[in-house]
Amino acid sequence: MTQLVRFDTNALNALNRALIGFDDVFNNFERRFANQLSNNYPPHNVVKVEENKYEIQVAVTGFNKEEVSVEIDQNILIITAERNDDSDEKNFIHRGLAQRNFKRHFPLADHIEVVDAEQKNGVLTIRLEKIVPESLKPRRIDVKYSE
Repeated sequence: MTQLVRFDTNALNALNRALIGFDDVFNNFERRFANQLSNNYPPHNVVKVEENKYEIQVAVTGFNKEEVSVEIDQNILIITAERNDDSDEKNFIHRGLAQRNFKRHFPLADHIEVVDAEQKNGVLTIRLEKIVPESLKPRRIDVKYSE
């Protein structure tokens, strides 16, 4: 059963005025979770280290440093790992470690900067910091009183 729904354009305009600047929030939300729901490889952690410092830890066991790349494109952190060797030609009796190629996207909020990245013991750690410019920080405005 299909039902036709009418929207009051005055109500929509009022809603748009109330949500000034939030139009991108919904687009980012949809883009962030559309591709992530069905893909949980590779395993990863997102850790808040301090008030404005974060880490993304990604399991990259079996990948050499030449096979892993980290880049940023328009506030999206992209982690890619592509194997160079032909380990699939081996005759595995049991294969419990997933070592397939992957490309993982992490949308970054405004003013989040990538500080550095380190690969150690099979874990890629990417350090992030929120750096808000002075012009965007809250400030007090002195109110002048006149008589």
